[in-house]
Amino acid sequence: MSAAELNVVLAGAMLVLLAATAAVRLSAKAGLPTLLVYLAIGLVIGEAGLGLEFEDAQLTQNLGLIALALILAEGGLTTRWSVIRPVVGLSAILATLGVAISVAVTAFVAHAALNFDWRTSILLAAAVGSTDAAAVFSVLRRLPLPGRLGATLEAESGFNDPPVVILVTLVVSDAWSQANPVVALGQVGYQLVVGVLVGLVVGRVAQWVLSRSALPAAGLYPIATLAMALLAYAGAGMVNASGLLAAYVTGLWLGNARLPHRRATLGFAEGTAWLAQIGLFVLLGLLVSPARLPAALVPALVVGGALLLLARPLTVLLCTTGFRVPWREKVFMAWAGLRGAVPIVVATIPLSAGLPAATTIFDVVFVLVVVFTLIQGPTLPFLARWLGIGSAGQARDLTVESAPLEEVGAELLQVGVPPGSRLVGVYVDELRLPTGAAVSLVVRTGRAFVPTVDTVVRAGDQLLVVTTESARPQTERRLRAVGRAGRLARWFGEHGDDPPPAAKPTADSAANATADLAADSAARSRTPSTSGRLVRRIHPRTHRARSIRPRTRTDIS
Repeated sequence: MSAAELNVVLAGAMLVLLAATAAVRLSAKAGLPTLLVYLAIGLVIGEAGLGLEFEDAQLTQNLGLIALALILAEGGLTTRWSVIRPVVGLSAILATLGVAISVAVTAFVAHAALNFDWRTSILLAAAVGSTDAAAVFSVLRRLPLPGRLGATLEAESGFNDPPVVILVTLVVSDAWSQANPVVALGQVGYQLVVGVLVGLVVGRVAQWVLSRSALPAAGLYPIATLAMALLAYAGAGMVNASGLLAAYVTGLWLGNARLPHRRATLGFAEGTAWLAQIGLFVLLGLLVSPARLPAALVPALVVGGALLLLARPLTVLLCTTGFRVPWREKVFMAWAGLRGAVPIVVATIPLSAGLPAATTIFDVVFVLVVVFTLIQGPTLPFLARWLGIGSAGQARDLTVESAPLEEVGAELLQVGVPPGSRLVGVYVDELRLPTGAAVSLVVRTGRAFVPTVDTVVRAGDQLLVVTTESARPQTERRLRAVGRAGRLARWFGEHGDDPPPAAKPTADSAANATADLAADSAARSRTPSTSGRLVRRIHPRTHRARSIRPRTRTDIS
């Protein structure tokens, strides 16, 4: 390829990337997963559009699985373990037993209604048996769902991709002819268990290395973090375990660890996941032949209808038994089983293996994903409102970024104050940070200044807090507590735990609130003045009276 040809290819690729980026806003307004727009872009530049031919199913499968690993790693990084921990059991059942139920019901319908052979029916049912992490994250994270419900659906989408990939791989391989369910079940169990173990080991080692490394540039931390997730993916694959599950578990571990430059890492991971989605969906759009899609419409409607109206509701009903899930949430879970890139990528496995019915499976899965995403995606917000399970107006927690100061054994925390935080209106000296921590700088509307005892925190401020390594956990808890409940946080039983507890004032908490009340009294006693007379005030920490000369509070206070 000459330099001129390379420039043409690069310009075309960047135009596609820019068009895909701009399409995010369109899909967000319509309430649709962005995969539909990206698939459409692939169709437009494919053989039926601009004439670009692409038929390499094996390359699509390999790149698709790596892209899914990046998407799942980003999902793990942005998922709070404290939020999904109560629903891990339910999510794991939905991702294993639920997938089995869904595959069995859908395969029976495909065999009975469409006269497919059992191998084709099982492959088709397994390909669409899992919910898609990218679709679930892009749609559900825009809805104000209850924490338990949203966490269950997100964790399920992260856990259930590996089982279907393993199942399809087994059915495509020679294991199908052996037809030994015990051996097949053992292989599935091995891949899942070892995949989790590999993810945990890599995540723990990555945390130890990253937390003790003072890299010369902040941008190196996000690169190292994603490299660790892909290392887990490759390492699990080398021992014939589930690489996708290992990448997700590593991301989940690192996302809940105390790492340097956390916000920068999450931002980089999110951008990388978007790039992986764009490349993946455009590639899948290129692979499909539009001329074959009309013949796949009826089978797609039959299989998709059985999946949406029969298999998914039955799965939710059986798997949630014993978990005390309200019926409203069960209805929403049954309708929220979004399919996306994962089924189409999984459908490339029999296509690359050269099975006789592989083309039919791929076309049916492609049409099914497009049609039922159009049906489910836009209706989810209306369904949530109709069921009365929305929780609009949830408070936003603080964002805390950290950077290691290795030589002095300290860390620098960057605390963002969002609108609605109870930190707004609190004086800096009322934060009462633990010994070894102090607010060293405030950045407000583009300019920085050193705070004084009269500085009031405002929405949008960035507080730079220097703290020793030992005092960091207590410092973060105190900041979260004040951000949630104000200067009287301890009076209201708020101690900055994650997630926030639903506590009310009690006699025990009142006994620990003396310092908070003293600080509040001191705040009320402050009266701005321009005179030179001395004023007696109570210091919020020592509770001793001292004389100060008040001054006018300026715009920076």
